Amino acid sequence: MDIGGCWYLCWYLMASLRRHPRTKYWIACYLGRDGRRYQRSTKVPADGSVENRRAAQKLADAFEDAARKLGTAQQMQRVISDLFRDITGSDIPHSTVEEYFRHWLSRRHHEVNPSTHAFYSTNVEGFLTFLGEKSRKPLTDIDTATIRAFRSHQAVRLAPATVNHSLKVLRMIFKAAKREGLIADAPTEDVPVLKKTGHAARRAFKLDELKQLVEHADPEWRSLIFFGLYTGQRLGDLSRLQWQNIDLEQDEIRLVTSKTGRQLILPIATPLLTHIATLAKQRPPADYVHARAARVVIAQKKVGTLSRQFYDLMADVGLVPKKRHRKTDPQDLENRRRERTELSFHALRHTATSLMKNAGISPAIVEEFIGHDSKEINRLYTHIETESLRKAAETIPDLGAPRTLPSKNPTEKVSNEDGTAP
Repeated sequence: MDIGGCWYLCWYLMASLRRHPRTKYWIACYLGRDGRRYQRSTKVPADGSVENRRAAQKLADAFEDAARKLGTAQQMQRVISDLFRDITGSDIPHSTVEEYFRHWLSRRHHEVNPSTHAFYSTNVEGFLTFLGEKSRKPLTDIDTATIRAFRSHQAVRLAPATVNHSLKVLRMIFKAAKREGLIADAPTEDVPVLKKTGHAARRAFKLDELKQLVEHADPEWRSLIFFGLYTGQRLGDLSRLQWQNIDLEQDEIRLVTSKTGRQLILPIATPLLTHIATLAKQRPPADYVHARAARVVIAQKKVGTLSRQFYDLMADVGLVPKKRHRKTDPQDLENRRRERTELSFHALRHTATSLMKNAGISPAIVEEFIGHDSKEINRLYTHIETESLRKAAETIPDLGAPRTLPSKNPTEKVSNEDGTAP
């Protein structure tokens, strides 16, 4: 073996130090009992002083010695913590995967809206469940191979876009841990996103399909379909809609979207106004227009149950194939990728957009009505666009008034919040 080879072998077998552009501390690189190279922040400043470099090297040697000789992770952690305290005068920063993930989630609670936090929570729980017992090990034990394995596990049953969203959340968490000095490198950095494959494109409803749905649906779903078509708004926002959001003097609906936090003032189209006039006006202003749907969304902080109910409604009239739900068929969770269908409640948003554009309404006005961000619209002049928005709303064809929502009819057949019969 030549001198260069000997030097490389010595470097590989000995603990070493390295600098990282995103941290001011020396990073210890050492070999564990399993033959793998590990990296850990020493929390010793890499300021060029000989004393600090020696202290950091002593820590790196201690890390490696403990990692190679001690039998259990608990013993190793205890010895490393003692050495770290002796050299630096402070406790070594450490956390288990579960502790840090839940801590990160709690910090985000007041930084994002409830739906986003629920999305984060779902992905955190999914990752911790995948890790199992490993979730109670140190955060530094998670490596790139673990992240790749999780991505592969998710790809078996979820669409690429959903897997990539999960990976994005993990990247946020590990980058935060890196900034806090708990890990030297984020294991997600070298894990690429999945390539999106072909899937069914979302499309708008045909008018005869909507009439089928309205005819078959119960009163509350009929009302939600009407509101969805004539406002173009999302299912969650319409479920949370209250009577105080409806101004019958100005014939307007005022709401703040949960996804973007944008405030919308929507003129009420004549067919929707006729429908609203048939609803029970004796309810106090704080009441929800669609009380049953509101209970579900507020309790679960997401629209998953309502989306499944709407899918079942579409399946009943033959617009989409019937499918087994994962609650009743756990095998689907592991062995079948979730399929994206071309029709959903969100398709009402596409329908409203298509109908207005086909009627000759300017794309800028349509985007303002639906709530999309548009570079073509100057927000300073939205008061001028009121009549244009009203004209746009009136271009959507009349489906015919749905039956009235019952106020408190004890004979009405309703469902529980999970969609099952009471």
